[in-house]
Amino acid sequence: MQGMTESRSTRAQRKASDEAIDLGPPEAAPAKNRVASNEQLDEPLSIAEELMGQSADQKSAALDPYDQFKEGEVYLTELQKLTMAELIEAGRRENVSDVAGTKRQELVFKILKERVKMNGLMFGEGTLEILPDGFGFLRSADYHYLSCPDDIYVSPSQIRRFGLQTGNTVSGQIRPPKENERYFALLRVEAVNFEDPNLRTNRIQFDDLTPLHPDKRIMMESDPGNISMRVVDLVTPIGFGQRGLIVSPPRAGKTVLLQKLARSVVKNFPEAYVFMLLIDERPEEVTDMEREVKGSNCEVISSTFDEPPARHVQVAEMVIEKAKRMVEYGVDVIIFLDSITRLARAWNSECPQSGKVLSGGLDANALQNPKRFFGSARKVEEGGSLTI
Repeated sequence: MQGMTESRSTRAQRKASDEAIDLGPPEAAPAKNRVASNEQLDEPLSIAEELMGQSADQKSAALDPYDQFKEGEVYLTELQKLTMAELIEAGRRENVSDVAGTKRQELVFKILKERVKMNGLMFGEGTLEILPDGFGFLRSADYHYLSCPDDIYVSPSQIRRFGLQTGNTVSGQIRPPKENERYFALLRVEAVNFEDPNLRTNRIQFDDLTPLHPDKRIMMESDPGNISMRVVDLVTPIGFGQRGLIVSPPRAGKTVLLQKLARSVVKNFPEAYVFMLLIDERPEEVTDMEREVKGSNCEVISSTFDEPPARHVQVAEMVIEKAKRMVEYGVDVIIFLDSITRLARAWNSECPQSGKVLSGGLDANALQNPKRFFGSARKVEEGGSLTI
């Protein structure tokens, strides 16, 4: 009897173990499938699959520079901000020949050509100036929008396609000049005023914006020791979108007052954009202004007295057009001009003579351009303002 019970118990144990094996965990089958699928992945790909994989890798590799560009890594802009000593050192690292006796703009041009040979892609940025022939160039604020060898050519087709205007800040991929060319050329427009160029269809032109009376005040007081700014707030309060003239005898400190005003605006309103426009000034005053008025949203643009009147007119037109484009995007822009008298003299030299001469030998047509410049200041209902 004892042997019979042992045999029955062993048979029951074997049956239970068989059932346990049959009723194995449900994950066993998918695990086998996963092993099989991994074994299938190890099999060699066909030629078509290899080509598709290579094209996908090339696309992802081509997108990397654009991602870097959107993060702000614009090589041309970085080079233009370097000092002359830093440019010479960069030229030696890039194996540029004749570094010592080369001008600043030509040295930047040579470094760019060497970097294009090494990297294959370059990105540039600048403020567009459209010439009467229909094409344009991207000028740099670091060179006061002066024509330089490292300017970037923009074709008329690109200008028409994206509706570009003088004063737009354009960024994109550039290529080196060919054998019979002198300038870098813009291949692809990546951003217009730091936004997607396809979104420009919603923008209203500056002349079509609705002007209003200023309703937001610019507080100038920023330092308890600066009494001049406190007096300005008490006696002559200024608002966003206002026009103002400083009238005083010579050597009374007009330039210093403008400098204090600009520093106060940069400190109190960091979201506003400040232009310090110096026309027919001394070079040492330009250097002093560049060192005193600093900020991420501040530009000191100048045209010194040793330059021709056409240069004074050109730099003033570039600044006012760039300011208008920024107002279209809802930015508060403040322009400090020193001085409108010298700018009127430059326009008097450049405008065609009408035969009507006003007091002081000023042509009657010469006043139209300073009035147009000064009258551009306004507060607009759609957002943004231009203060001069």
